[in-house]
Amino acid sequence: MTKRNIQVSLRKGNINDAKKVLELQKEVLLESEFMISVIEEYEETSEQIRNWIEKILENEREKLIVAESKGQIVGLIVFRSKSNKRISHTGSFTAMVKKEYRNQGIGKLLIKELLKWAEHNPLIEKVSLGVLSTNQRAIELYKSMGFVEEGRKIKEVKFSDDLYVDDILMYKQV
Repeated sequence: MTKRNIQVSLRKGNINDAKKVLELQKEVLLESEFMISVIEEYEETSEQIRNWIEKILENEREKLIVAESKGQIVGLIVFRSKSNKRISHTGSFTAMVKKEYRNQGIGKLLIKELLKWAEHNPLIEKVSLGVLSTNQRAIELYKSMGFVEEGRKIKEVKFSDDLYVDDILMYKQV
């Protein structure tokens, strides 16, 4: 249940979600000023998303969780980890929620579920993320959940000739 009493359920993503995941990603790219990619450069197909999900499902150090409401995927969180031996204990996540479902606690539910999974996964010790310095709501959410800033990529994202934004790197040990 969310802040506006919207029924939301969380579950592990699966390959049958590919089309809905693709739709969500495109919608969020169109409506959010906090994404690094823009819709014009996003060329994924349902088949590519299906293959991407399949690879996540095959890797015990990776996870895809979706949030559903009334049969539609309204949010997701994906945790990816590199296979390099010396950094395989770490990984980072990306989360997205449809605009009309934001500020309802869905992002927090997704992060809690991911952290619970990570805490019970003996292969994962550190959960990381990158967030644009202009996304204050997300930064406050991450801090409230125990994430701390570990660095910044200054002027990492360029929106226009005179508008640059820092990429803040945050982490939490699990």
